[in-house]
Amino acid sequence: MSGLGETSYTLADIAAQLGGDVLGDGQTRISQVATLASAGEGDIAFLANRKYRNQLQSTGASAVILAPDAAEGFAGPRIVTANPYAYYARVAALLNPSAVEIAGIHPTAVIESTVPASVFIGPHVCIGKNVSIGEGCRIHAGCVIGDGAVVGEGSVLYPNVNVYHGCRIGKQAILHSGVVIGADGFGFAPDGKEWVKIPQVGAVVIGDDVEIGANTTIDRGALDDTIIGDGCKIDNLVMIGHNCNIGPYSVIAGCTGMAGSTTLGEHCILGGASMISGHLSLAPNTTISGASTVMRSILEPGGVYASVFPLDSYEHWMRNASHIRRLSKLADRVSELEKQLKEKHIEG
Repeated sequence: MSGLGETSYTLADIAAQLGGDVLGDGQTRISQVATLASAGEGDIAFLANRKYRNQLQSTGASAVILAPDAAEGFAGPRIVTANPYAYYARVAALLNPSAVEIAGIHPTAVIESTVPASVFIGPHVCIGKNVSIGEGCRIHAGCVIGDGAVVGEGSVLYPNVNVYHGCRIGKQAILHSGVVIGADGFGFAPDGKEWVKIPQVGAVVIGDDVEIGANTTIDRGALDDTIIGDGCKIDNLVMIGHNCNIGPYSVIAGCTGMAGSTTLGEHCILGGASMISGHLSLAPNTTISGASTVMRSILEPGGVYASVFPLDSYEHWMRNASHIRRLSKLADRVSELEKQLKEKHIEG
């Protein structure tokens, strides 16, 4: 039970700002979001997964967000909307606004470019020459922005983000701590036993409304730019290689690795720890299950793919793995048997 806090709205206020239909007392006051199981007075909960529908009868929430076909499952005040989960996200943002730092430049910052008066720049930030920083940006402690880089208006860089020279970040982007944008791609040419470094002369171009999780790295292009489309959401500890092109509104979960020159169509979804080989293309609206390895391009849009054994006991898993190791020999035996049968059929 969270109780009523400093920020609160009536259901009618919420619906006026976010839409949806209010059923029951529209003057019910809401101060926080919560789950059906933990909600108390002043909380609004939501039902997005039908397996929790029985919790509607026992929840202590003051109100619930529901889809139209579940609206009658709760007798108390409620907001009815087609997408309860997205609506809950917007209510959570309304009730929990981000802290806004007071504009200004910390005296320890080193800045070689002109920045707008509306920008917040924290301690020990370094901004190089010919950098463009948009209005209202928030650049937290320890960030480094290289020469010629661009950060669009309203973007937030949390502590210790590194944006290398010439890289461009769109408007309203969020980069969490430890993100590295524009480090050299992994490009080396073999020369005998040596490896000759290939200069990486492209950049990274990030669209508007992109969020990138902590300690994710996106390499600059070898020749052309690495592209992250508008609206992409990228989790923590993701590695995106040089010259990848990520389509708008794609989602990439944590610990995914993507080799160079991979192309994702619009609104692809990659589960956690996915591994994508280089020089492949995934069609729009492709979904890859977590821990899958993608070794070929996917050309048909809208598919859902997986490439791992389901969880099993160790003994069964090892038995299946041993069978797979023998598949090549088994295929050869089948081919030989088919050949022998064909020969006997011709002789007969």
